[in-house]
Amino acid sequence: MKPSLPQGTRDFAAETLRKRTFIINTIKEVFELYGFEPLETPAMENLETLMGKYGDEGDKLIFKILNNGLDNPAKKENARNDFENILSGKNEKKITERALRYDLTIPFARYVAMNYGKLTLPFKRYQIQPVWRADRPQKGRYREFFQCDADIAGTYSLISDVELAEIYVQVFRRLNIEVDVKINSRKILYALAEVCDHLDAMNAITTALDKLDKTGIEKVKEELKMIGLSKKHILLIEKYINIQGSNLEKLEKLSDIISTSETGKKGIEELKFILGYVENSNNQEEKQTITIDFTLARGLNYYTGIIYEVKARNVSMGSIGGGGRYDDLTGLFGVPNVPGAGISFGLDRIYDVMEELALFPASIYQSTQVLFFNLGEKESRYAFKLMQDLRHKGISCELFYEKTKLDKQFKYASKKNIAFAVIIGSDEMKLNSCMLKDLNKGEQQTIPANQLSSFFEK
Repeated sequence: MKPSLPQGTRDFAAETLRKRTFIINTIKEVFELYGFEPLETPAMENLETLMGKYGDEGDKLIFKILNNGLDNPAKKENARNDFENILSGKNEKKITERALRYDLTIPFARYVAMNYGKLTLPFKRYQIQPVWRADRPQKGRYREFFQCDADIAGTYSLISDVELAEIYVQVFRRLNIEVDVKINSRKILYALAEVCDHLDAMNAITTALDKLDKTGIEKVKEELKMIGLSKKHILLIEKYINIQGSNLEKLEKLSDIISTSETGKKGIEELKFILGYVENSNNQEEKQTITIDFTLARGLNYYTGIIYEVKARNVSMGSIGGGGRYDDLTGLFGVPNVPGAGISFGLDRIYDVMEELALFPASIYQSTQVLFFNLGEKESRYAFKLMQDLRHKGISCELFYEKTKLDKQFKYASKKNIAFAVIIGSDEMKLNSCMLKDLNKGEQQTIPANQLSSFFEK
């Protein structure tokens, strides 16, 4: 049998993992700079924990796990119907009660609900773990991928929302990725449905808007017509979509469209609050990076306030980050009135952007600093002792395992981007010295063996 991988999954070799670790460490540093603490949750959740939290489209993308010990379900009565129900996004406990997590937000809400009495509020956590979605694999879209989330539970303060936007700006500045951090409010989307006399279809309207970048305005208008909106209200939404100008100009134009909605007015106030803090910043880059985008919908049902989405400039890629405020997410688990807000980084898409734009620093390609050549049994014993001394002092090094031609050992060092070679033969052993070769510059020198560690420490 020819070995293969499931569609939408990947192996990660050392070079790839170093790049991913570079991204993760950059994100972690900023998370901790803002006072967030780490958390991990199981890969599996009870299916009822996940179902109904992501909308009809999201429910269909949840990877469900068959119950243990199920004996040939195809022979069981109504098994075909049960499986068809599962494939359509419904739940059949006879067949499946657990699923792989779809994101990190719902598990976070479940954790807060289970541990609410023990937590110090506001509770700020970050979580970097894989998630799974039964999606169609394509560029930038995988079935198994990592998310890097930061969430805050236990505060209504919009300062927390400001900080989440600022985290995006800081992380991508450190990664040298030029981005647009787009913000909107679900209250404004609620107001849009309200002025269109279709509050009952708010989720359908936001789902249609969420597809604007992929399908274009005409397809969105067709979908709105299918929802049942009148021509007048479709034109109103088209006017809403086409709002342009500076952030403040956009808010002024929006006021004309949703002026009859009290919820909409609150949404405008929230956005003005965010922009006020951004404008107060000394950093001009932040002011240019954070922009209002009224077409931003974030088609997840649990968002209630400010929402975010991040897109990289100068590269063809979907969003590389997103999130928002969800002021009663834990209410789904029997703990009501716990406000929360959070953001997520799409690690795999960020990786693809950095790869395409050649943004990874050269230093991450090197792991081993020094290679000790193997010139024989006695020589390798002598070299091993020196090598261990370097390792104890934090200098990464290797001894080539077999005695072989020098050319082969040089090629090994070259392929692994090792910067220095230490060559110790019988003459060097007699003189307690070693030949040190800088493989990048092509220069070599002989130094006393007892000065080797001090050379690298400098």
